[in-house]
Amino acid sequence: MLDETIETKSNFDITSKSVFSSEDDTFTSRSIAALLAKNSVPASHKRIADNYLIIKKIFKFQACMSRISKVEKALLEKYDFNTLEFTTMKQMFNELTLLQKWSSSDDKEAQEAADSIFLIRVKELKYLESSSYASISNEIYNGFKALQQYLKEISRYQTVQSMRVFCK
Repeated sequence: MLDETIETKSNFDITSKSVFSSEDDTFTSRSIAALLAKNSVPASHKRIADNYLIIKKIFKFQACMSRISKVEKALLEKYDFNTLEFTTMKQMFNELTLLQKWSSSDDKEAQEAADSIFLIRVKELKYLESSSYASISNEIYNGFKALQQYLKEISRYQTVQSMRVFCK
């Protein structure tokens, strides 16, 4: 009996299944992004997400977007963040949680840094989308998917559109 319990716990992959899920259910990155979006999302994040989705719907990112500058990259390095194409999904979720905390804090410097870093992340995402994700070197570095989902979850325009599709 004890050996059987130990065997099932050792085969349990916490990243792919929820504790309360059945064998058919999986715990996906969409679930984590939804949980982050249900957290207290700063108004600046919502504004940036709305801007991102409106531009994506209208222009489809076919225009050539520029890469981040050396100053922006230095800001990311100052806070020990990788560029988006070298960020894993787990790193991105941790970073988004940290940026939410900074944006909600009373420290003006932390708020400005959080907003600047979030804008840099969205700029990187736009560049990756315009280049058809050609700069991503490895399938391990898929933090951009977590950022995309987070932006969709917190934007008010995405929810309106999904409600329209649901009602039809």
